[in-house]
Amino acid sequence: MADKIIRVLLVDDHQVVRRGLRTFLEIQDDIEVVGEAADGAEGVARTEELRPDVVLMDIKMPGTDGIEALRTLRGLQNPARVLIVTSFTEQRTVVPALRAGASGYVYKDVDPDALAGAIRSVYAGHVLLQPEVAEALLAQEEPGGGTGRGNTLTEREREVLGLIADGRSNREIARALVLSEKTVKTHVSNILMKLDLSDRTQAALWAVRHGAAS
Repeated sequence: MADKIIRVLLVDDHQVVRRGLRTFLEIQDDIEVVGEAADGAEGVARTEELRPDVVLMDIKMPGTDGIEALRTLRGLQNPARVLIVTSFTEQRTVVPALRAGASGYVYKDVDPDALAGAIRSVYAGHVLLQPEVAEALLAQEEPGGGTGRGNTLTEREREVLGLIADGRSNREIARALVLSEKTVKTHVSNILMKLDLSDRTQAALWAVRHGAAS
């Protein structure tokens, strides 16, 4: 994966923010900014058109905001990972974005190197959740959000689930369990299907709630 260029789309209604992000990211050897969008609707259209690996998405934008854009992308089953870049620190703002399908979030005053690291992390399959936000997500989990059928998981699937909860990517899980990445992807798909969950973030939260995390 060291030779893979991570293709990034910037979605923010402030041109100065997009310019600043582009200026920094373009000096990274493994990151390429493939496009920009000024609102959520344009962000969805550009994501479908350009098929980036990672989308840096603002939350508060005129018209279609970042949360609605996330829901639309999830409905389209677009594989891009979305990293929220926001100036809002309140859990009531960040939590809905994560529940809508974001892989994590950073603040707009994030250290540039930390931003690059966050992009690489979500691209690798990690879920970036701070402990207090994970607790808020659990507290707001709707009844019936996922099933309690943990007993339908095989022993191997429970191992994989525990590593997902640790924030491990498929590659890292494969190394830890001495499996191929293809096999790990199959286990992850089975876990989501059996527990009636839609993504890795929900799987990680399910693991914490039901004591399956390591």
